[in-house]
Amino acid sequence: MLDRDPATDVVFLLDVDNTLLDNDRFKADLDARLRRDFGNDAGDDYWQLYERERKRLGYADYLAALQAFREGREDDPDLLRMSGYMLDYPFAERVYPGALEAVERLHALGTPVVLSDGDVVFQPRKVQRSGLWEAMRGRVLIYLHKQHMLDAVQRRYPARHYVMVDDKPALLAQMKDVMGDRLTTVFVRQGHYADEAAGRTIDPAPDLAIDDIGELATFDLQQFGPRACRQAAPGGPTEFATH
Repeated sequence: MLDRDPATDVVFLLDVDNTLLDNDRFKADLDARLRRDFGNDAGDDYWQLYERERKRLGYADYLAALQAFREGREDDPDLLRMSGYMLDYPFAERVYPGALEAVERLHALGTPVVLSDGDVVFQPRKVQRSGLWEAMRGRVLIYLHKQHMLDAVQRRYPARHYVMVDDKPALLAQMKDVMGDRLTTVFVRQGHYADEAAGRTIDPAPDLAIDDIGELATFDLQQFGPRACRQAAPGGPTEFATH
């Protein structure tokens, strides 16, 4: 069955980490907890394992890093509490101000969908704990590498136009290369990936850039570009000025 709102031809694809919620803050809290319970050297060990697993897998996997961190520490009772700390972390407190209002606004304009990278346990748990799963009305897609799954995304949520909102401009460029003018790319300048991209030349550049996700709560379809407006117009093609 196609999971689609028949009233619209625009699908909004939204990243999670540092787009809808402050994942950098989670990492800082996790780092503080690791160093408190195991010491600074062990904290460094965890992040080295995290980077090793991220390079091996191609995505962040906090639980895989914790599993590797377990070696040599199996008799430490604090280790068993760390998994609970991660899985029960209050992600609802890390949702960016204005993010839920932005999602509600996008429901009025089209069909918002989470499109995220991640593992099959922790990343869905994060989306659930944050309240984003409910806010998205269950429309959640989590892949190992979302930029390689665009055909699957379009089959699952068919539309004449798509809008991708993400904090990584290089990833947005990859998606734009594949989908062309059927995709409007929106770069959110939040988090360390956005900071690292400052001053870099990204080709193709994002179609739009905003300073925080809450700005989308004020958008109308015209601000996502003439193609999005034209394709979604219920009375047929309508031209809008480029913004």
